[in-house]
Amino acid sequence: MNKEIEYPVRINRYLASKKVCSRREADELIRSGKVTINSRVAVLGDKVEKDDNVFVDEKAQNKKKLVYYAYHKPRGIVTHSPQGDEKDILSISKFAEKVFPLGRLDKDSYGLILLTNDGRITDQLLNPDNYHKKEYVVGVEKNVNSAFLHGLRCGVVLDDGYVARECEVEKLGATSFRIVLTEGKRRQIRRMCERLGYQVLDLKRDAIMNVRLGSLKAGAHRKLKGEELREFLASLDLA
Repeated sequence: MNKEIEYPVRINRYLASKKVCSRREADELIRSGKVTINSRVAVLGDKVEKDDNVFVDEKAQNKKKLVYYAYHKPRGIVTHSPQGDEKDILSISKFAEKVFPLGRLDKDSYGLILLTNDGRITDQLLNPDNYHKKEYVVGVEKNVNSAFLHGLRCGVVLDDGYVARECEVEKLGATSFRIVLTEGKRRQIRRMCERLGYQVLDLKRDAIMNVRLGSLKAGAHRKLKGEELREFLASLDLA
């Protein structure tokens, strides 16, 4: 559920909300003089009013072929920005195009992460206001009981005072459960469990919206295509 644009709005945010390009790509178009507001060449920091006429030179827009990958991040690998002797996704895996990961999965967790060269997707997918579902399978160090599951479902108050949203939770085994989040705070599941007296031993992301990890092996990737890709983009209003 996308929020209505609140005017006045910065020109780069306006172009991103209209799904023309990402904010960073919008800044490049503005710097190159390819964006106008009411026939005036826009500059960085300009704001758009509701009735303004915004024009982008179509010839200047990046016509690169957009690609989308599902990737199985192995445990022990960071998503990006490695420190010291750490390794990240792009340092251990080769892609045919220059892509970047959407969001992150912490070093000790593993499973599905998406990569793309489509800058429009970042905010559409990661903004918690859009309530996109992400599904995880979690193993903990002791038996899962009904009070613990109820606590997760109802929304845990995290260590910083943030109240996590209500979520879907299903017990899988004595010490494992499936959880579906519509937000993504830093190490959220681990922190939720800790607040309820449990320690996470195993954390795998199984799905992001309609895209599932399936049988994809650790370190491997596959290109999204066909109906899977169409449904994914349609859910982001990018069909």
